[in-house]
Amino acid sequence: MKVAVLSSGGKDSSAAIWWAQCKGWDITHLVTMIVEGTDSWMFQIPGTNLVEEQAKLCNYQWVSVKTQGVQEKEVEDLEHALQKLSIDGIVSGAIRSDYQKTRLERMCERLEIKSFTPLWHQSSESHMTGLVENGFKVMITGVSTEGLNQEWLGHTITRGSLEKLSSLAAKYRFNVDGEGGEYETLVTAGPHMNGELNLEYEIHWDGVRGHLSFT
Repeated sequence: MKVAVLSSGGKDSSAAIWWAQCKGWDITHLVTMIVEGTDSWMFQIPGTNLVEEQAKLCNYQWVSVKTQGVQEKEVEDLEHALQKLSIDGIVSGAIRSDYQKTRLERMCERLEIKSFTPLWHQSSESHMTGLVENGFKVMITGVSTEGLNQEWLGHTITRGSLEKLSSLAAKYRFNVDGEGGEYETLVTAGPHMNGELNLEYEIHWDGVRGHLSFT
């Protein structure tokens, strides 16, 4: 099975890469949507340019696809890019977004390839625990919910901090896996990569939400 993995560089797409590796599939490309607009209905925005460095550590080719993030048009942008690849399917880290999953499936039907979503409806707690226990270094790159302050920016989640994150999620009623957009992540190392990203960054905080910019 020859597949491309849709990767934003975050925890979910990194877990999807590892899943495909464990299946013994031939991963030919990591495909990243580079959103040049201010928002996207489907794809993560911060830190996505760093997937190129992740791809090097995975020894995969990197395909970047520019999009303005316009509803429906961004799926067309992805479809045009995938048409150029000789693959049997795509793998994505979709967990609970029906909007994302159904559009990827319809796109794959048009391309006559398969769509795989190995994390679909995995529980938040087991997903996060599995990442930490299997050696994924998950850095928080953006926060935008009550309960998560500036101290979380640049933090790499550990067993101890995951317990704290779970407590805050219960108290402030947000998704511990960030699936509601409460926080964004970048994976700097893991079982799917040969080596580790060493990054420098600046913290931007407005008193309510914040993000990292990598230097």
